[in-house]
Amino acid sequence: MTRTETTVDTAVELRDVVREYGSKQARVRALDGVRVGFARGTWTAVMGPSGSGKSTLLHCAAGLERPTSGQVVLGDLDLSAASERTLTALRRKEIGFVFQSFNLVGSLTAEQNVALPLRLAGSKVSMKDVRAILTEIGLGDRLRHRPRELSGGQQQRVAIARAMVMRPSVLFADEPTGALDSRSARTVLGLLRSLVEGSEQTIVMVTHDPAAAASADSVLFLSDGRIVEHLSRPSTEQVAARLAALEA
Repeated sequence: MTRTETTVDTAVELRDVVREYGSKQARVRALDGVRVGFARGTWTAVMGPSGSGKSTLLHCAAGLERPTSGQVVLGDLDLSAASERTLTALRRKEIGFVFQSFNLVGSLTAEQNVALPLRLAGSKVSMKDVRAILTEIGLGDRLRHRPRELSGGQQQRVAIARAMVMRPSVLFADEPTGALDSRSARTVLGLLRSLVEGSEQTIVMVTHDPAAAASADSVLFLSDGRIVEHLSRPSTEQVAARLAALEA
């Protein structure tokens, strides 16, 4: 894999990233020369109207999609030049991903779901460590419960624990509170905040919820595949107003 210089405190960086779909007259440019870096130990929310490129940015940054042109650099590694085998290994060890739909395995218990990435990576599984992570997020009494026996908020916390068990460099979250009620959403957002402040975790989160976005350190706004604004520590009202202006 190609190694490249990046800012010392940057966990992942997009350099002039373009992502296009289709061909000829049907070609659509989802990302249009995006250049942005996400600092280590920070939490960034990504917002924008439908079709603005939010999910595409997340997927390119996480190595789930390759850019049409430009570079995606994780640490000092150029993901855009990596082989599929290398990307798979990185996604198992260096990149965590949390989905709105939880994506838990229904036949496995909470602790088995959390241990799954370790088993897939061929790493030694310490159930003591797995149980400690679940206890840390308030699910120490739900270790042997299967997803159907857990609330939505509890399932999302298991999904976050599963993503964190490998101690990834960056945790990507795609609408992590979108399927939750307001109380469960606050709990999950509190957990994400504790990861940033307690473990210096880097988090990049796509959301449509101004309150969720305002929980982050900064909010990145996209429109037509381009970054149009980057706010630091905005209020919920400021986020909502900026989003409304973009959707008008």
